[in-house]
Amino acid sequence: MKVTLDQDKCVASGQCVVAAADVFDQRDEDGIAVLLNPNPTAQQTDDTRHAAAVCPALAIHIQE
Repeated sequence: MKVTLDQDKCVASGQCVVAAADVFDQRDEDGIAVLLNPNPTAQQTDDTRHAAAVCPALAIHIQE
């Protein structure tokens, strides 16, 4: 799995961090998401897929 994050689309909702805190974080200054791990482990894949599904801006893209 490879994850990409379009920060220009991000609306700083924080749903990705709630869903997959080991893969995503937010910048302190504006809340925009930051991708911590573009290649999640097998244990993180379900949470990462969930993060992409709940992103209101559809800013998270997953390639299998």
